[in-house]
Amino acid sequence: MNASDVIQFLQANPEFFDDNSTLLTDLTVTHPHNGQAISLTERQLIALRERIAQLENKFAELLEFGEENDAIGDKVHRFALSLLEAEDFESIRRAIYTHLQEDFSVPHVAFRVWNSVLSRSGPEFLPVGEEVRFFTGDLIQPYCGPAGPREINNWFGPAGRQVRSVSLVPLRHDEKTFGLLALGSEDPERFYPAMGTLYVNRIGEMVSCALRRQLG
Repeated sequence: MNASDVIQFLQANPEFFDDNSTLLTDLTVTHPHNGQAISLTERQLIALRERIAQLENKFAELLEFGEENDAIGDKVHRFALSLLEAEDFESIRRAIYTHLQEDFSVPHVAFRVWNSVLSRSGPEFLPVGEEVRFFTGDLIQPYCGPAGPREINNWFGPAGRQVRSVSLVPLRHDEKTFGLLALGSEDPERFYPAMGTLYVNRIGEMVSCALRRQLG
């Protein structure tokens, strides 16, 4: 008889220890931490305590994530209200930079608009190269990771040379791409490929709607 046979027997005969209850105290196993001999019952209690501790840690982690999501949700809500209250392009532009840089703590923010019926003076309407347009048009969801096309880093000005991670959010209306919102950070782990993009997507949709409302 090997260990597998013993396991199969005990699984097939759950009443075994009911009929042989003294074994629970007579048999001993090694303590998982100090190596001392303890009974099966004591070992089971230790296993249950460890399992409870794991569940408590998991619950605390879920609570922390929930609080973080609530905080992000509040920031998105404030940003949305600011865009709704904006009465002209300059107000929208100010809301984008203010909320993303100050509320969301994104150090570098830039965006470009193309194929707009109306245009304004300012860097947001400077010509954009074909590489960036094709890159943006091919995005199914926001890109998060190392810096993309070099031209985009130049949008951040001289500080763009220190940007190590970006989130690039396409601006669309009726599935037609008309711009790109770029978020940058010197921290290479701030924006990474496996990160969730739910809130970044929503921000992109909000900015797209606000800009289309003003620019056509």
